[in-house]
Amino acid sequence: MSARLSLAALLAAVLFVPGCNNTLNPFCASARPAPLIGSLSPSVVNFSQIEQGVMLTVSGNNFVSATEVVINGKALGATVTSGNQLKILLTTGAISGPGSVGVSVLTPSGNTGDLGCSSGGQSSTLMLTVN
Repeated sequence: MSARLSLAALLAAVLFVPGCNNTLNPFCASARPAPLIGSLSPSVVNFSQIEQGVMLTVSGNNFVSATEVVINGKALGATVTSGNQLKILLTTGAISGPGSVGVSVLTPSGNTGDLGCSSGGQSSTLMLTVN
């Protein structure tokens, strides 16, 4: 009985330690994966296109319905077309002039943080060139 109790205590300690591996924690099944960004299309646009409104396609992995595009640090709503692609209409509301524009994606964390699960996160940043 003592060996079973010790094994159960060890298993509980591993499963409920904050930051534990989500695959070991049965309560992490609904955790959102961290998004990965791979490419932008187009990667170069003219500011006149932005003034008219131009669609930007962001490709990557682990996109969910809550994933947003972050333009120069400001999170903006996007249309998630699949787990690998999302789209956003770029306008002068998001980009005010020519230059290099940092683009990343952000998936807000779900409600699993208090269970020791990692959830969501922000991708690396790709640069969009606006001429």
